[in-house]
Order: sequence, then structure tokens, then C-alpha cells
Amino acid sequence: MKRKLALAIFALSFVTWQSSAQSEFEAITNTLMDYIEGTANGEPERIARAFHKDLNLYTISSDTLRVRDGQKYISYFKPGVKANRIGRIISIDYENDAAVAKVEIVAPGGKKIFTDYMMLLKVKGHWKIIHKSYTSRPYPPEKNINE
Repeated sequence: MKRKLALAIFALSFVTWQSSAQSEFEAITNTLMDYIEGTANGEPERIARAFHKDLNLYTISSDTLRVRDGQKYISYFKPGVKANRIGRIISIDYENDAAVAKVEIVAPGGKKIFTDYMMLLKVKGHWKIIHKSYTSRPYPPEKNINE
């Protein structure tokens, strides 16, 4: 009887944990989609909802670290002005109230693919992107002449 009770408690705990994990994954996905769709569709309020107010963006340009203010970045997107960006979530990993995600964005005109590495924290019950590092490569990728 004790063994059956212990097994039932374990199963219930696992189901509860799995359900919680699924809802956290969905919440992180929603935050990332606010960023992806907000930047694609000219919805600065969605971008602002995804970003922590103190977010900065980081990249390397000519071997120099370039830091961009997140609020200024949001201001580049005008309401209703579509940017024709196509984005997708590549991966999400999280533990407790911290997460990291990888996102790819095909830029307007399809000449570049940006890879964004996002750090997120759960702040007051809501997932926020607190850091964005990014890089880019040509699209479509150049063919290897040895192929």
C-alpha cells in the first residue's frame, strides 16, 4: 500500500512538474514571438512587451563591440510599417527563472540571416528579454566550391 501511494505521489508530482514546464516553455515562446512578430509587423508595443526596459543589444562590427540601446532599437519600428522580416525560434533552454534562446531572422530583401542569442529572466511573473547578442551571415549561404 505504501509503495502504491508513493508511486501515485511521484506520478502526480511528475505530471504537475511537466505541466508547469510546458506553461513556462509556452510563456517564453510567447515573449520571443512578441519580438519576432512585433519587429516584422510594425508593432513596437509588442517589442516593448518582450524586452526588459534596460535591455541592450550587442554585436561585433569591424572587430569592435557595438552596443545599442534597446529603447532606441524599439523606436526604429513604426506602428503598422511592416519590415518583411521572417523569424523563427531555433531553441529554448530554461531553468527556474532564467532562459536562453536562439532565434533566426531573415532580413528584408533576403540578403542576410541574423542569428540572435537572447537571455531572458522571469520578472514579476513575466518573461522578459534582458540581453540580445547577434550576428549575421549572407543569405542564401554561399556554395562551397569543393561541393
